[in-house]
Amino acid sequence: MQIGVNTWVWTSPLNDDEVRHMTAHVRALGFDWIELPIETPGEFDYARAADTIRAHGLGVSVCAAMGPDRDLIHPDEPIRANGVAYVRHCIDAAQTLGATNVVGPLYSAVGRTWQATPDERERDLELLVSHLRGLAAYADARGVVLCVEPLNRFETSFLNTTAQAIELIDRVSHPACRLLLDTFHMNIEERSLGDAIRAAGRRVQHIHACENDRGAPGSGHVPWDDVA
Repeated sequence: MQIGVNTWVWTSPLNDDEVRHMTAHVRALGFDWIELPIETPGEFDYARAADTIRAHGLGVSVCAAMGPDRDLIHPDEPIRANGVAYVRHCIDAAQTLGATNVVGPLYSAVGRTWQATPDERERDLELLVSHLRGLAAYADARGVVLCVEPLNRFETSFLNTTAQAIELIDRVSHPACRLLLDTFHMNIEERSLGDAIRAAGRRVQHIHACENDRGAPGSGHVPWDDVA
């Protein structure tokens, strides 16, 4: 297991100077890994960042930022197409960076909530499965794995629980489409974090570990023995 940290802990957005500073800082703190969000495509030089990260001996992952115009299940087709194009950009960036994982809520804009009937939800789920199969194939050809993250009910109405995420991953059924579980969101949505993680099993590729208030593990009330 490798332990890393996302640069959102300290700064946003990234640029070339921040990448250099953050990489050195993360290494000095003793982490094995750095996670780089891509808020605006091209906001830092991916090849230059890769050189810096390798020089510090760190692993790297890419964190997607799904905004209002990046949504794979939005009613408007241009927004869906832009969401697919953005995830492809993140995959290409990951390949250049030497990253193995592209992580995040790779389905809808963070903060978008809506009511849906069971039939409407099934329609959106099928649409997402179709998009993720294509994106997973694109990622797999570049040595990258997509890690889909459920969010709590206040940040999305679509994928909240590990059980819902398991259904999605099993329907996509591609080795380059797996799960990211985040203890902050799980602390809100799961009755048992341990049971949820055991149920997800080998589908899990990536974990975001933080407290109920987004703080450092051990400073709040997340049941870390269950997580372990």
